[in-house]
Amino acid sequence: MRMLATGLLSAAMFALPAAAADKPYNAKVTVVFDHVLPNVPGKSVRGVLVEYGPGGHNPSHTHPKSAFISATVIEGSIKSQINDGAVQVYKTGENWIEVPGDHHRVSANASETEPAKLLAVFVVDTDETELTTFDK
Repeated sequence: MRMLATGLLSAAMFALPAAAADKPYNAKVTVVFDHVLPNVPGKSVRGVLVEYGPGGHNPSHTHPKSAFISATVIEGSIKSQINDGAVQVYKTGENWIEVPGDHHRVSANASETEPAKLLAVFVVDTDETELTTFDK
């Protein structure tokens, strides 16, 4: 198994497009683990901690075509909209999945006064270098 440096990976895997790089979103994204799956050639499992300050959010985005994601709220409440579905609010302990090809239109803290955190677990091609592509 391999462990990757989280600080460098999170910056590379979640870089904002140049036009949006200077806009405050009050969100911190950190890769907290990255392991090759020894029984599934070419695949890895990566854990991504997303921490939103009050009112924080990420821009609308997609993930690699190979990515299956299970996201669990570990603190607070998170607003999420996948594709053209309804915007839903998930509370601590609740979760959702994203399948390859999904468009994550809303990803935000549901509170303007309290922080929120989620853990997104990706099953993705091992050679994938960018986990998130923000809309332009």
